[in-house]
Amino acid sequence: MKLPFPQSCPLIRPFKFLSRWRSLPPYELLSYLFMYLSVPMLAFGIQPYTFDMYYVLLFTVITMYAGFFAALIWNDITDSDIDAKVHPDRPIPSGRISKKRFFEIALVFSALTFIGSILISVWCLLVVTGAALFVAVHDKYLKKRVRFPAYSEIFTPIQWIVVALFGYIAIWTVIPQSTQLTVTLPILGSIWTNSFELQNMLLLVLFIYFMDNAHDIPEGIHDIEGDRVQGVRTYATSFGERTAAYISFFWFVFSIVFGTLLFLRTSLTLLFFIPFVLLWVYTISFSIRLLKKDTVEMHTYGSVVGRKGFNFLLFSFDLMFLDLLLQLVFPAISFPL
Repeated sequence: MKLPFPQSCPLIRPFKFLSRWRSLPPYELLSYLFMYLSVPMLAFGIQPYTFDMYYVLLFTVITMYAGFFAALIWNDITDSDIDAKVHPDRPIPSGRISKKRFFEIALVFSALTFIGSILISVWCLLVVTGAALFVAVHDKYLKKRVRFPAYSEIFTPIQWIVVALFGYIAIWTVIPQSTQLTVTLPILGSIWTNSFELQNMLLLVLFIYFMDNAHDIPEGIHDIEGDRVQGVRTYATSFGERTAAYISFFWFVFSIVFGTLLFLRTSLTLLFFIPFVLLWVYTISFSIRLLKKDTVEMHTYGSVVGRKGFNFLLFSFDLMFLDLLLQLVFPAISFPL
């Protein structure tokens, strides 16, 4: 598919690189945009937007997008030995790019992440700094050395949980909706919220955690041989492929529970919930099929379930964004329970 812009346009080159780097389909790149927008929109609620709200949305997208690509690149660098066995087509194993060059690109994205976050608030900078430090240490050292069962996959969703934390904290520090709970610290400044919204953020964190882990576990089944060689502790390497498949299935079940609670507690309507449930039914059908495969078939089919599960994560936020956007554009229309 040809890009609708001149091939020499400097603004297009980064996107051409990113789309070819992991062969990311256009819908995936667009879904990330909707994901990063939907969380602060959910935290802000259905009310007229101010300049501050548009400011938060802009720098949230810049920060989260840069952080996402930085994390992927760091992961490619640290997992190049594993990828040489299970993903030989990726940039480093295939020889399309050197570790040094990829490291330089990662530094650029990391810098954009920190700059974007500090332009929102110091609290937001604290969130991405903490996440970056954890991911760096986890990818480089911990996931190959910690002997705790399934350690690697237990902490894999951290990079997506940051999206929920960042979006809510951005609103709480720039456009507070309540002062019931206030925390003020030197340098960091103040953060204002209330117990109800704090609970909603925690629900979103759990929603993301189980959705992401549900798709990551089958991918771990697919990558089991490479992970075993490198000593990476996933559910599959720790408990076996079939047990991992069952855990993934139950994680999908938990995701519908937390998605339902979010729908009941927040400004989300049936525009989100009905297609979300249908999407969940479609996705979990692949998880059920995985349970019926023999061990050898699981290795191949795990990547299929992983892709379907990741699409479930992405499309859920697409639906969330669409629901919130339509409520803002057509405020006179009501979508009750």
